[in-house]
Amino acid sequence: MSGRPMPCSPEEIGSLFLFEKLTPEQLGRLCAEGRVELFEPGPVYAEGEPATCFYVMLEGTVVLSRRVGGDDVEVSRTSQRGVYAGSMQAYLGDRVPQVYNNSMRVTEPTRFFVLPADTFASVMQEWFPMAVHLLEGLFFGSKNTQRAIGQRERLLALGSLSAGLTHELNNPAAAAVRATESLRERVAKMRHKLAVIAEGPFSRDALADLIDLQERTAERVAKAPSLSPLEAADREDALTDWLDDHGIEGGWQIAPAFVQAGLDTEWLDQVAAAVDEEILPGAVGWLNYTVETELLMDEIADSTARISHLVDAAKQYAQLDRAPYRIVDVHELLDSTLLMLSGKIGPRIRVVKEYDRTLPSIPGYPAELNQVWTNLIDNAVSAMRSTGAEGTLTVRTALDHDRLLVEFRDTGTGIPQEIRGRIFDPFFTTKPVGEGTGLGLDISWRIVVDKHHGTLQVTSEPGDTRFQVLLPLTAAEPEPTEEPA
Repeated sequence: MSGRPMPCSPEEIGSLFLFEKLTPEQLGRLCAEGRVELFEPGPVYAEGEPATCFYVMLEGTVVLSRRVGGDDVEVSRTSQRGVYAGSMQAYLGDRVPQVYNNSMRVTEPTRFFVLPADTFASVMQEWFPMAVHLLEGLFFGSKNTQRAIGQRERLLALGSLSAGLTHELNNPAAAAVRATESLRERVAKMRHKLAVIAEGPFSRDALADLIDLQERTAERVAKAPSLSPLEAADREDALTDWLDDHGIEGGWQIAPAFVQAGLDTEWLDQVAAAVDEEILPGAVGWLNYTVETELLMDEIADSTARISHLVDAAKQYAQLDRAPYRIVDVHELLDSTLLMLSGKIGPRIRVVKEYDRTLPSIPGYPAELNQVWTNLIDNAVSAMRSTGAEGTLTVRTALDHDRLLVEFRDTGTGIPQEIRGRIFDPFFTTKPVGEGTGLGLDISWRIVVDKHHGTLQVTSEPGDTRFQVLLPLTAAEPEPTEEPA
């Protein structure tokens, strides 16, 4: 949008703090190559448009805003003379995209000194060459430092996650090994018991009944109900008494396995009715081996399924073999991240999931969203551990108008009001030296706001800190892959 041309006075622009040290010749050149324009209330330029001009306000009121999702969020409003905006990185040339990184509008008739971007770049390089070099070094050096430290931070996070994953995998793997050894022992005893039965005075019909009982017992194991500790103890006592009453030795050792398999005294009454009294102890022993082998096979199946689940969670977290930009279910991403971080969260922190499972899948970069979840969960865990007490991490999802909300709530110490405005700044951290780089929240902010066009906000008081991620439900144009400098 163009304003109405106005006379340019070197004396007036020289009174602005930005130009107060310039010589009359330099001010004259600015007036000759620039211009003064009067803008009526309304937009001056829009975010994302080619940055063609550098604006310095002479009088009036300006409002700067950033696009977040489908909304323009106001980031600054001022009437101070001399404030500037526009093509402030023109001196970097084509090494960075020369577009406006915000939108500017005026709320009253406002005069600007307007300098074309190429002129602004030329005068900067001619008049302030040392300053330009310093600014270039600061700009690119900061980006390179952020990239290098960000990579280091991801490597450290990966090491921590790998250690946690190894610990999580070790438990079911060890359980499977133990169950396999026990199963081998039970199968060997079953072979021995089978030989004893074959040599005993059992009729064909008795053996057939015994095999039928074995099959029905195995079926009951698969359908065993879950019992409370009190119910299980009562049933074990009843089974032990039944076994003792029927002259079966070691009933107290057999009863726990029978209870776990869902057997009760009524079932044992059926067994006693189906076989002769003299072979009842052998039949019960045979059924005990059947129960134990079934339970051990279930334990092996559960352990291997747990290992497979952990591997799937690791793949989901790392997004291996997945498109970088796709439609994702945030609940799958959250679950995989929580599982990967379970070792770091530890037993003293309770995790509560308040998911709205009716929420739709959304477009996004799942690997990078997992990085956001990781950073926010890690900060929450650190805040709760600093109190030295137990804590609760609540992960909530909900629909917030036309956006999807993911909230992380912790019961930690909270964020002091005086630093709340700085927590998203690069390199700002409250963690001890060596424990934090100060890039976690900065990276999270750029992933959520810049890459997903969402919002990342925080509210905090002692015992209740909430980081809220708001993501658009509809697709935005995927960002181009950034090439390393």
